[in-house]
Amino acid sequence: MEDFFNRVETRTHAWPPGRRDLHWLVLPDPGLARELCGSYRALTEQPGLCPVRPEWLHLTVLHAGAQDAATGAEINKLVDEVTKRAADIPPYGLTLSRPDIGTMAIEVKGYPGAPHRALWEMTWEAQQAVVGERWPLIPTMPYPHLALAYAGADGHLAVRRALKMVLSDLPGPVGPVTMPVTTLSLVAEWHTHEEIRWDVLTEVSLGG
Repeated sequence: MEDFFNRVETRTHAWPPGRRDLHWLVLPDPGLARELCGSYRALTEQPGLCPVRPEWLHLTVLHAGAQDAATGAEINKLVDEVTKRAADIPPYGLTLSRPDIGTMAIEVKGYPGAPHRALWEMTWEAQQAVVGERWPLIPTMPYPHLALAYAGADGHLAVRRALKMVLSDLPGPVGPVTMPVTTLSLVAEWHTHEEIRWDVLTEVSLGG
């Protein structure tokens, strides 16, 4: 697998280790996060992978820009814009699948995708209203997912076919798992080349 952290550090719009970038996230209930991470620990702790701890499990809606590239007034205005627009988006349930073995991460996909794209479009439009084109659009093709593990510097040790064999022996949670999406969190997020962490700045409720 490919080193996820090297990818975000070297892309066109690089995100270096330790820099706090503003992100809009959906955060799962702590109990659900523990269930998902615990159910697939035998998979995510394989060589070459960096498991995500339950407290850092998240669904990214929009990666904005560096926190220190915005003034306090701009951040407040961004929150106001998102709060106003989020009032028109109702809460919904996201049904989660078993994990997929990707090229850079092990991901749990969510369905349906349309409400997630509505959040992505809304936060992007709010961002443009405040800072214009200062920050790029990341991601450009969104889909709802939570990463249970990222490939790290030793990602070459994570052989996808072998990981699929491990996954095939894990039962996972019993029955469909639905994640309620009721709140957007604005966070200052950073990574260490092994882990993604954040400080929550504010939360915005969907549907007012």
